[in-house]
Amino acid sequence: MQRLLALLTWLAFPVYVWQGLGVRRRTTRMLPARGPVLHEIPGKAPAIALLVLGDSSAASVGIEQSEYGLAAQLAGLIAERTGSAVRWRAAGFNSATSGQIRDFVLPNLSADPWTHIVLAIGTNDTKNFHSVPRFKKEFGGLLYALRAKWPEARVVWSPVLEFTRAPAMPPLLGRILEIRATEMNRMGVRLCNERGAIAAARLPITNPEAGFASDGFHASEAGYRAWAEHLLDFVLGGETA
Repeated sequence: MQRLLALLTWLAFPVYVWQGLGVRRRTTRMLPARGPVLHEIPGKAPAIALLVLGDSSAASVGIEQSEYGLAAQLAGLIAERTGSAVRWRAAGFNSATSGQIRDFVLPNLSADPWTHIVLAIGTNDTKNFHSVPRFKKEFGGLLYALRAKWPEARVVWSPVLEFTRAPAMPPLLGRILEIRATEMNRMGVRLCNERGAIAAARLPITNPEAGFASDGFHASEAGYRAWAEHLLDFVLGGETA
């Protein structure tokens, strides 16, 4: 049934274009947060090295300072939980898709010994109406490339969030994109299981007013905090002090 609905969303493509253009006109384009994109938190050895890689959410778009973004908040929680030193980097890029991260970002990242990698990617693949086979090829290729470059890292993917919960989304557009996001997430989970990554549970959005930034699409400071808390157990996988 879900796959049939996904096919039917192509019939709604004119609605997607019309309402999507309206959302784009009404929404202010926000810039990545100011502040460091790599930092170290002191603690015991051996250090945990965290890379948060992906789209605008990895770049902390939606807030003013990077210290309140996903990478920094997750690194702080890891340090609190384990007592370990944490070295972190946020490698996020506005509007990036899985294929762009695979083809243009990953080859240019230095091969630092990251022990934990969080992928925040898939929203733009969905929003840009990429097909599931295309997502399979591009996201699947990204997982292969990460495994080749950091074979011992723990790789965690955060699935696409609920479009219907984003305040900027008109109800019909949100529903169309949510149907497609469900299919993307199903494929993403399958690829993670096949290619040595961990698919986190989908982030529950319980308070959209607090969790989203002023543009109604990106996370607020509270939203990034909730996201980091949600991912913590998936990233650590039982590691404690």
